[in-house]
Amino acid sequence: MDWLGLLCNRLMIPIVQNSSKFGDAIAIIDSDGSHSYAALNRQAREIAHAICSRGVTGQPILYLFHSGFSYVAVQWGIWLSGNMAVPLHTAYTRHEIDYLIKDTGASLFIYHQSLKSQIEYLQNQSIQLIEEEELTTPAHSSNKLPGVSLKDNALMIYTSGTTGNPKGVVISHEQLDTQILSLSEAWEWKRSDRILNVLPMHHVHGVVNITCCALYNGAVLEMQSRFEPAYVAERMASGELTLFMAVPTVYHKLIQHFEKLNREERHQWQKGMKSMRLMVSGSAALPIPTFDRWKVVSGHTLLERYGMTEIGMALSNPLHGERRVGSVGFPLPFVEVKIVDDNGEEISETDIAGELYVRGKTVFKHYWNKSEETAAAFADGWFKTGDVVEKSNDGYFKILGRKSSDIIKSGGYKISALAIENVLLTHERISECAVVALPDVVWGETIAVAIVGTVLQSELHEWMKDKLAVYKQPRHFVFVKHLPRNAMGKILKQEVKELFK
Repeated sequence: MDWLGLLCNRLMIPIVQNSSKFGDAIAIIDSDGSHSYAALNRQAREIAHAICSRGVTGQPILYLFHSGFSYVAVQWGIWLSGNMAVPLHTAYTRHEIDYLIKDTGASLFIYHQSLKSQIEYLQNQSIQLIEEEELTTPAHSSNKLPGVSLKDNALMIYTSGTTGNPKGVVISHEQLDTQILSLSEAWEWKRSDRILNVLPMHHVHGVVNITCCALYNGAVLEMQSRFEPAYVAERMASGELTLFMAVPTVYHKLIQHFEKLNREERHQWQKGMKSMRLMVSGSAALPIPTFDRWKVVSGHTLLERYGMTEIGMALSNPLHGERRVGSVGFPLPFVEVKIVDDNGEEISETDIAGELYVRGKTVFKHYWNKSEETAAAFADGWFKTGDVVEKSNDGYFKILGRKSSDIIKSGGYKISALAIENVLLTHERISECAVVALPDVVWGETIAVAIVGTVLQSELHEWMKDKLAVYKQPRHFVFVKHLPRNAMGKILKQEVKELFK
């Protein structure tokens, strides 16, 4: 018998096991106060025993919580009970919640008292609703918790559903652990770190990159249920934070807030940021003007990285070394990548665009109950990301956009929508923009742009003449007050196209 293999498969969940050695050190700070690692482990076990007493094991369990201690305790409790955690966004509508209940087939739904009104309509349906307080009593502590294998399902994160219904991405404990180890090594997480999390907790950025990495490494995790620029500025000004990670929209709004402050307030904020060691941007392309302006505001060069729900993080600019603007750097630890052409053949030359393929232990197991979609997403063990990239001669990767929505095929050219957006955003009276392709009988596709700003269309035509080649210049324009975005700040380009109808 392979005793070593058996032992490895019966190991405690790595993040829970690792956190237990931090004892009474502060793990989480939220609106209710400070919570130790010991308290987190204790409450997670109470919740796990309560779940087991209901006879639920090996199943997806939905949970609806604001960002904070209770969110993490419930997540870990679900894991310790041998089940798979499925986080819901607090802004989900009834339609979205109903879809996830049906798609997961879950029988248990755990929620926080403050969010009861959002799910009261489910009272007479088949799914069992349980308030967190019902699970945090020691009444069931005599029940034995099940063994959990590293191969067991840990998380199911749903895709944003920009090209169809959201798909459940199933991540095992081993894959989750590898994602955490990859970022811990690349970004040198330490026990002395302290990070503020202001991101939604239904996406890998907030769940894995921030929350799991912080708690795995014994850091202090501050959790806020919503992003408020003034609060973030206050926490950065304190000099207590060492890390911050966010989406480009957050940095854009922080810059806007900075511009409104007086000189003394700006100075205090900037002084506090000097003690921070790393700021990361991801989940959407970082506009070059935002990169440049944040460097002036904060003194920090943002580290842009690339990842997606199915693969965790795959590419990252270096912690030490050049963080190249417009680039997402190099492959992360435990990640293999390659670029392929339209025929699936690997591209070995540099500066040639192709689709990014990813392989390794960070890559997800499968889409929940979607075997055909899972099979179609892989080629000989490589996950097909659907993102078009190119690699420079010194190894830096650059994302050109989604194969389906950001690569415009017009008059025989393949044009990057993201590259055009970066040029347009250098105009002083354009604050946001989104470039999309519209069908055209003659050209195949023509370039269209939705703009937030005060610039006039007539001015733009003249301004673009020496900024963009003729074939890259937008032909259709619409001016709007805001762009459609999902909860992570990513522009919904399919909805942008609807603006031109």
